[in-house]
Amino acid sequence: MVKEKTVAAQSAASAPEAAGAEGRNPRRWLILAVICIAQLMVVLDATVMNLAMPSAQEDLGFTDADRQWIVTAYLLAFGSLLLFCGRLVDLIGRKETFLVGLVGFAGASAVGGASNSFGMLAASRACQGVFAALLAPAALALLVTTFTDPKERGKAFGAFSAVAASGGGLGLIIGGSLTSSLSWRWCMYVNLVFVGVAVIGAAALMAGQPKLPSVRARLDVPGIILVSSGMFCLVYGFSNASTHSWGTPSTWGFLIVGAVLLIAFAGWQTRAPHPLLPPHIVLDRNRGGAYLTMLLVGAATYGIFLFVIYYMQNTWGYSAIKSGVALLPMVAATAVSANVGNIKLMPRFGPKPMVTVGLLLGASGMVWLTGIEVESGYASALLGPLMIVGVGMGLIFASALRTGTSGVAPQDAGIASASIQTGQQIGGAIGLALLNTMATSSSTHYVEDHAQGRPTPELFQLATVHGFITAFWWCAGIFAAGAVICGSLMRRGPLRAPTAAAPAGKPTESETART
Repeated sequence: MVKEKTVAAQSAASAPEAAGAEGRNPRRWLILAVICIAQLMVVLDATVMNLAMPSAQEDLGFTDADRQWIVTAYLLAFGSLLLFCGRLVDLIGRKETFLVGLVGFAGASAVGGASNSFGMLAASRACQGVFAALLAPAALALLVTTFTDPKERGKAFGAFSAVAASGGGLGLIIGGSLTSSLSWRWCMYVNLVFVGVAVIGAAALMAGQPKLPSVRARLDVPGIILVSSGMFCLVYGFSNASTHSWGTPSTWGFLIVGAVLLIAFAGWQTRAPHPLLPPHIVLDRNRGGAYLTMLLVGAATYGIFLFVIYYMQNTWGYSAIKSGVALLPMVAATAVSANVGNIKLMPRFGPKPMVTVGLLLGASGMVWLTGIEVESGYASALLGPLMIVGVGMGLIFASALRTGTSGVAPQDAGIASASIQTGQQIGGAIGLALLNTMATSSSTHYVEDHAQGRPTPELFQLATVHGFITAFWWCAGIFAAGAVICGSLMRRGPLRAPTAAAPAGKPTESETART
């Protein structure tokens, strides 16, 4: 009897949350569509400019050395501010930060599309990163708090995971199409279409987040400074390594400073009165495994979105749009796998086998890709491994996104969502630096070992493909290591159903039971 009264009291205490937070909002599926549109825009923007870069460089007249900053400016702002913005989502409100992120992202995109100089374009990309850091955790936090019924949550996460996992490939397709048919500027302007639909939908469908007393905590200013500075140094250091070398002071110096700052941040979080990232969120085995999975996947997927595209364009002479279309089978496989994984497999088996199998499939696909040659064909060399990697990516995203936000109080949904995306961004920076270094070094050694006199164009082409193969082997190793480490870290069995919310920064009842 006492237990029933306690449960009733807890349910009443959480009643002020929007009806959608209990999975009863009749407009929740329309809200999901709005969330997916916003997430698609954020994911697209990470790759949509890749194929437009040569055209933008020719139009604005910036150098190859400046070219990296169009990508780096976005990554620096996005990666360094994710945790801070994730906490803002919890403190200010999910709908409010979602709308601010959308409008700000649209403004930055409009400025970028109208750029008449390199500085203007780079600044707009940095601003896009700032507002993406606010928008991305808000979108995932809205999903987490709108769908709590296990069956409905599986379907919702299936759709969201499909967008998150396949958006990078779609970005290449859209970027190639817009650049070929219109102008590189439309790779920026296209965001205004997404934002227009999302803003109207969010304003009409989403309820405001009640200001509960438990979330009126002060911001952890020392934690914000430490983690934002540390993330900035890490992303900058790895980005610098991909274009210069690991031995330059601007690479290892920033990496060391970044590591020291993040260690200091971790220590501070254990004694901060209002920690930015409460330790219990990361120390949970399932959630910690999900964050680590996203870091490793972020690093390994650059082998797909970077070197496979390079291979098709530089070796086979594919156009930008043809390269993007060649990735469609992988995008389709990812979408199907993500939905099947969330709806059918997660409730029955839990995240551990899905993450393990997904990573092993990724490793298998990358090993298959090491068989490419200069004269290989698409059907024989790329189609099979891309499909396998696509299925694996769908399983990984289906389990990691859902697991990384499971068991947290609604007031901590923003920071938990940001933690997932932070791991992915840091992993991407690491992968870009590591794989570029390995591929370039392998190609250089190949030329040195095989040149007889002056190297021929054919030799350079063979060396380039050899570098791609080396990068694919490294990607396979990352996937395989992740399968062992993350699979061992996660618990067996399905995720536990959501329980009563705890005060912000405190473990929920289900977490306490598991620890």
